[in-house]
Amino acid sequence: MLRGLYTGSNGMTIQQTRMDVISNNLANVDKTAYKRDTTVFKTFPELLLHRYNEDGVGKVPMGSFDTAPVIGKLGLGGEVNEVYTRFEQGAVKKTDNPFDLMLQDRPGNEHPAFFSVLTNRGERLSRSGAFVLDTNGYLVTPQGFPLMGENGPIKVARGNFIIRENGEVWINGEIGNDPVNSTSIDKNRFETPVLLDKIKIRTVENPRHLDKEGDSFYSDTPESGEPMPFEEKDEPNVLQGYLEASNVSVVTEMVEMIEVNRSYEANQKTVQTQDQMLGRLLNDILR
Repeated sequence: MLRGLYTGSNGMTIQQTRMDVISNNLANVDKTAYKRDTTVFKTFPELLLHRYNEDGVGKVPMGSFDTAPVIGKLGLGGEVNEVYTRFEQGAVKKTDNPFDLMLQDRPGNEHPAFFSVLTNRGERLSRSGAFVLDTNGYLVTPQGFPLMGENGPIKVARGNFIIRENGEVWINGEIGNDPVNSTSIDKNRFETPVLLDKIKIRTVENPRHLDKEGDSFYSDTPESGEPMPFEEKDEPNVLQGYLEASNVSVVTEMVEMIEVNRSYEANQKTVQTQDQMLGRLLNDILR
C-alpha cells in the first residue's frame, strides 16, 4: 500500500477514504468474525516536461533527437484503486454454547471457508457462526436466516445435536429432530446416533473480490467466482462451542489513524501554501 506519496487536494481525498475504512474497522472490532478492510491506491502516470523554443537550442528536423532541456517529471496524483477485505483467521473464543460454531481454516490454505446462509436475497456466505434456535427448530442467524446443510436448512431439537469437526450433524435417533422433543445435552447419551446432515461450507476462487453486504454476509461476484466446495484435504475444521473474533488489531488501526491525520494535515498545508503563492502572483500581475 502506498502511503504519503500524494499531495494537495487529491491527497486529502485519498486520506479521507483511508480514514473512513479505518473508522469502520474500529467500529466492528468486537463483531464476531469481522474481517478488516484495507485501502489500496495507485498513481496516475507521470508526465515528463520539456522546455520548448529555448534560446540557443538548435532546431532539429522531424524524427531526429530532441535537444530541448528536460525540466523534470510532473506527478499527476493518485486515486483509490480498491478497498479489499483481508481474510486472515481471527482469534478463537470459547463460549461452550452448542449453537456457536467456528470455522478454522487449514494452515496455508489461501481460500477461506464460509457458512452458507439462506437470506431473503438468496444464499449468502458468512464467517459468523453465532447461531440460535428458532421456534421451528432451525439453526438461524440473529436476523432469522437459516444455516444451510447439504440437504437444506438444518433442523434439530434442543440438546439433541452434535457437530463434528468435519461439519457432520449427528442426533440421537430415539429423540429425533422435532423441536417438541427437546432434552438436556448433559443427559443425552446419543445411544442411537444418526447422521442428520452436513453443514454446507463453501469458498470462492478469488475471495478478495467478494462484496460485503452487512450483517456479516458476503455475496459472490463474477470476479470472485461462484461458491464451490472444498476438496477433502482442504476442508476446514468446524468447532462447536467456539466463536471467531474479528481480525482487527486496535493498536494497528490507531497507529494508522494517527498517520492519516498527519498526512491529511500536511496535504492541507500544501494546498494553503499553493493558494497563497498563487494569490501573490496574481496581485503582482494586476499591479
